[in-house]
Amino acid sequence: MIQGILNWFKRFFTERTSKLSIGFYGSPNAGKTSLANKICKDLGKDPMGKVSMVPHETRTVGKTESLIVKLKNATLTMNILDMPGVAVKVDYREFLNYGITVEEAQLRAREATKGIIEALKELDGVDAALIVIDSTKDPITQTNITLLGNLEARGIPTILVANKIDLENSNVKKVIKSFPDYPIVPLSALTGKNLNQLYETISVEMSNR
Repeated sequence: MIQGILNWFKRFFTERTSKLSIGFYGSPNAGKTSLANKICKDLGKDPMGKVSMVPHETRTVGKTESLIVKLKNATLTMNILDMPGVAVKVDYREFLNYGITVEEAQLRAREATKGIIEALKELDGVDAALIVIDSTKDPITQTNITLLGNLEARGIPTILVANKIDLENSNVKKVIKSFPDYPIVPLSALTGKNLNQLYETISVEMSNR
């Protein structure tokens, strides 16, 4: 699996320009938008979206283009797509715990469901994907398994991001043990810790082309 991903990156950067369209996928509240915002700020762009404790805050695909990363031996230009959180089921009642009215919750649930469909459709247009995983929770979820299955079926190179390492109950080892066939980058989208390691995951492959 990993060797196939490495070969793909080498082939991609050899045969095409070093410009990637990268989709950020994962469960609601895993930290996708926080990571996208941190990357945008790190690279001199405006934040992509609002971050909230309420699930499904991001309900439409956000996109920021031409983010430039200065790498060791090259410059990478990438477009990033912040996807709505993917869930097997959206129940409007889960929003009621956050002080949202029934009418607002039902609307939010409809928008979230539409956003999930939109996010899955975007799988056909991305060059690579980041699966953002909340490292404080059990990584073996139906959502993560379904996403990885869809990405593998399409041959889309995938990197797992074990997010929230700034929290005391983070368990990166469990993420690594659960998905041993994938490259995994532990980081904190909140603090930016190990963000350079995420960039270097691509940098290494470019330096070997």
